[in-house]
Amino acid sequence: MTLTIADLRFSYDAEPVLSAVDLSVESGELLGLLGPNGSGKSTLLQCLNGILEPDAGTVRIDGDPVAKLTSDERARRCSYVPQAESGAFPATVFETVMQGRRPHGGWSPSARDREATASVLDRLDIGNLADRQVSELSGGQRQKVRLGRALVGDPSVTLLDEPTSALDLRHQLEVMDLVVEHIRASEVAGIVAIHDLNLAARYCDRIALLADGEIHAVGPPEVLTPETIRTVYGVEASVRGHRDRQLIVPEAPAEKTHTAEQSARQRQPASTDD
Repeated sequence: MTLTIADLRFSYDAEPVLSAVDLSVESGELLGLLGPNGSGKSTLLQCLNGILEPDAGTVRIDGDPVAKLTSDERARRCSYVPQAESGAFPATVFETVMQGRRPHGGWSPSARDREATASVLDRLDIGNLADRQVSELSGGQRQKVRLGRALVGDPSVTLLDEPTSALDLRHQLEVMDLVVEHIRASEVAGIVAIHDLNLAARYCDRIALLADGEIHAVGPPEVLTPETIRTVYGVEASVRGHRDRQLIVPEAPAEKTHTAEQSARQRQPASTDD
């Protein structure tokens, strides 16, 4: 299974947001989509799953244009975990996760739908919460419910928009562990938009750096160099090896670092010849 994005472009009110985006993701692979606020990460994910219609370009799942799929077929093949949801109607954990089965058989759940839902709840270690109202859950538990709803339909592609935002450190690791387990076990092509560079370096097979609506760099986590971080984020950072992975340490906004260096040079007394 391959997700292919070719020359994708999108604008809001004639203001370009995405420009000539080209990417591909293979089954069993997790691509980390990184970039500063406003770089177009969420917009790109919504173009991929059909929430937004691109101005130009194509998105294909195994060669099939997403734009030509029915809404149910698109939902079966591509699941989406948004950043946040507001105004959710009262529902239990079981009912909410089972919503992910709706594209497979309509609004009347079958025995297979119930079995799949129970299985996903067990995988996510929230089976004990099945009868609880989602509104009663903690932030970490709610995120697992959103993830479960995306996984229960056995999609070919999973898109996640900042799934670790607003979570404490333990729940960040738990959620990312579950995401990677799902990607590997189900041979799904996954894209995760994420702000934490260290989580991206730890969990993602490849990284795509998005800046000003364009892909700045794509490759293994090693593309996260001090130079690319400075260019994309405007931040000075050091990158160190730690237990066979990269550790990124932000140091200061690049312009402030530059200003400080200039000020230090200006304070130094001028050299004189004896």
